[in-house]
Amino acid sequence: MDRRQFLHHTVVGTTTLATGASALAQTPMAQEPPRVSSAPLAVGDEVAERDVDDLRRALESGQLTARALTQAYLRRIDAIDRQGPALNSVIELNPDALDIAERLDIERKAGKVRGPLHGIPVLIKDNIDTADRMKTTAGSLALVDARPLRDAGLVTRLREAGVVILGKTNLSEWANFRSEHSTSGWSGRGGLTRNPYALDRNGCGSSTGSGVAAAASLCAIAVGTETDGSIICPSSRCGLVGIKPTVGLVSRSGIIPISSTQDTAGPMARTVADAAALLQAMAGPDPRDAATKAQQRAKDYREFVQPGALQGKRIGIMRNFFGFDARVDALMEEAITALEGAGAVIVDKANLPTRGQFGAAEYELMLFEFKAGVEAYLASLGPKAPMKTLKDLIAFNEAHAKEEMPYFGQDIFIAAQAKGPLTDKAYLAAKAKAARLSRTEGLDKLFALKKVDAVLSPSGGPAWLTDLVNGDYGTGGSSGPAAVSGYPSITVPAGLVRGLPVGVSFTGPAWSEGTLIGIAHDYEQRTKLRRAPQYTASALV
Repeated sequence: MDRRQFLHHTVVGTTTLATGASALAQTPMAQEPPRVSSAPLAVGDEVAERDVDDLRRALESGQLTARALTQAYLRRIDAIDRQGPALNSVIELNPDALDIAERLDIERKAGKVRGPLHGIPVLIKDNIDTADRMKTTAGSLALVDARPLRDAGLVTRLREAGVVILGKTNLSEWANFRSEHSTSGWSGRGGLTRNPYALDRNGCGSSTGSGVAAAASLCAIAVGTETDGSIICPSSRCGLVGIKPTVGLVSRSGIIPISSTQDTAGPMARTVADAAALLQAMAGPDPRDAATKAQQRAKDYREFVQPGALQGKRIGIMRNFFGFDARVDALMEEAITALEGAGAVIVDKANLPTRGQFGAAEYELMLFEFKAGVEAYLASLGPKAPMKTLKDLIAFNEAHAKEEMPYFGQDIFIAAQAKGPLTDKAYLAAKAKAARLSRTEGLDKLFALKKVDAVLSPSGGPAWLTDLVNGDYGTGGSSGPAAVSGYPSITVPAGLVRGLPVGVSFTGPAWSEGTLIGIAHDYEQRTKLRRAPQYTASALV
């Protein structure tokens, strides 16, 4: 997110914390890693770019076991994330990953297969609770000694689906909601994550580690979270498909919050089919998250992954999100041509009438909701949790400024601390204004007036140079309308600018994930524009 211009909010996501003076002695992945055999890989030299269906078939045929597959990804993490280009995307490995994989192999041999993701390795963002031997810290040293009492709702669903949770990914600390001058992909606990397409470039955030890890094939699929742009932005900058679902489709229980109005988790993957498979496993009602009671989910999101989905679809072009980069505009024109060639009806100049009008209200409600939400989360950790309030977190950062604030401060924390309860008139007014301008007078009006199934916009420009001195600077984006309204959006690779990925976004009405998946998959298969990262030192010039 360009925190200097909160009116644009393009990379705010949900993140976690860590606590206690003992945390200061820890380094990323200080916990003993899972054992990795020195035997040759059972899947060949590596698992790069292998999709879920390919891996599933190998597991079903017996050519591969979940344990061997897990071991291959652990080996790749060691070779690429810790050594080699040293991407630093995985903040912690699951010490039980191989044991979990072995149990899943035993189940398969006994004829019990939990679903299409049975035995598939997944990485999840370090702001998502796991009640196991891993930590949940949101990259902050303030929560290293805290322990969640139960799994996040989506983690429960993933375990039931039979995935192997490989570990946790690094992120922009506190999901980029601590300072207006922060650097995406940096956290006090995890350090800096690098973009695999050019190591001096930023992976965007806040789901930086999930995006980088999925792009580099350190897992089959990954989970990120978003408040505004934190799935879409890193997915676009890392050449991925990312789905930001309708708020309430995926449970937020057990996820360190920013905004109860906008927070959601979602899949990040190398293909639309893989993202759809992960969304299918993640989505569903949860009594711990009231927003999920209203959900209208499809029976199976994988059914929308089929050719011909674009035929007859009306796609609006949000031209008032173009114009920040001529090279990106050119890629968008190529995307429009591809859509038209696939039988879509192009509705040009389907502009958002309220663009740029709801950012201030969004930021105001986020400050209020963050204070209330984070203190509720801290309370959920039980009476032994070292941090109780936002004030405690601020004091911890001040006391450990050398480790936690070497590059940027906590001005957003301080601004949130000054806010009152969620009954405050200023909060209620901001929430109503954001909803009116993003929904009623924004996307709802646009969808009704233009009669479109989805609208197209650039996901953003190419990745910027990482700058720990000055912090992030934006290169365009369009995540705001979907984020503030709570509506779904999906980004798909649209090409490269100087070797750096650029994505195209499709946004639809609430609960239209199936339609968006069909549109995105048909576009993806007709264009095939994703390219694997090459881990160059800098971008092509």
